[in-house]
Amino acid sequence: MSEQAPSIADFFARIAFLKAAVSARDTTIAERDEQLRRKRAEAALRIHRLQLRIDRFNRKAFGRSSEKLGQMQLELEDLETDFAASAPDLELPIVADSDKVRVLPVRKLNPNLPRNRIVREPSRACCPGCGGDLRAMGQDSEEMLDLVAQAWQVMETVRPKYSCRTCDKIIQAPAPAKAIARGKLSYAALAHIMMAKWGYHLPFYRQAQMMAAKGVDIERSTLVRSAGYAAALLDPIYNRIREIGRTRTKIHTDETRLPILAPSTGKTHKGALWIYVADDRNSGSKEPPIARYP
Repeated sequence: MSEQAPSIADFFARIAFLKAAVSARDTTIAERDEQLRRKRAEAALRIHRLQLRIDRFNRKAFGRSSEKLGQMQLELEDLETDFAASAPDLELPIVADSDKVRVLPVRKLNPNLPRNRIVREPSRACCPGCGGDLRAMGQDSEEMLDLVAQAWQVMETVRPKYSCRTCDKIIQAPAPAKAIARGKLSYAALAHIMMAKWGYHLPFYRQAQMMAAKGVDIERSTLVRSAGYAAALLDPIYNRIREIGRTRTKIHTDETRLPILAPSTGKTHKGALWIYVADDRNSGSKEPPIARYP
């Protein structure tokens, strides 16, 4: 016996059934997404509250290390790692002292950074479906922060010599100015070494190890002597800042304790770092701010 063909009513019934199934599935997915979003927001809120507690504790302790602070920082790092793995695209809320939550806006990368624009064109200049011509209708753009590896290089300066055919006079371009007479460090290299030592607190022996890993064979004693030459070059600037500071009517000062490594002992002793600051811009002063380390 032949089967009876489904009627139009059966088709509409199946369509209604499928629509109801799809709607139920979408509702379930939406509920799960909402639960996941809520859990992510709660985790983000907890992370920022912990960060706020750490900041408050750090201010009370005046920067001194403590076991409690270290435990809180480790817990914060673990939470941030787990949260980033589960919710990489979620915007984190910021918790203020009043426990008010606001959504962190999407921040643009620094517009002053150099840009390397890469345009990715389609692999074919025509439509892959019909072979028709393509016309531009817009573009999508995104930015990522990239790191260009630091590379040491040798800057070789060549000065050809020429002689006059008439009077035999020798002509040659003058030698460029050097940061250190008969030295092997350019101004840029010397500035990098100084900034690494006093800006990022990298000892000279560690800088020498980092440079050796990149193929630069330089002794620690060479870096120490170079720093002395650089200090001599900066003397006029330092003296000028000191002269300007003495003319100010209001000077702020601060003392920061820090450990200093005692040479050839493996131990440290207590040192002090002093700074003198003059900045009255909040009072309407037009004088530029200055900071001097004696």
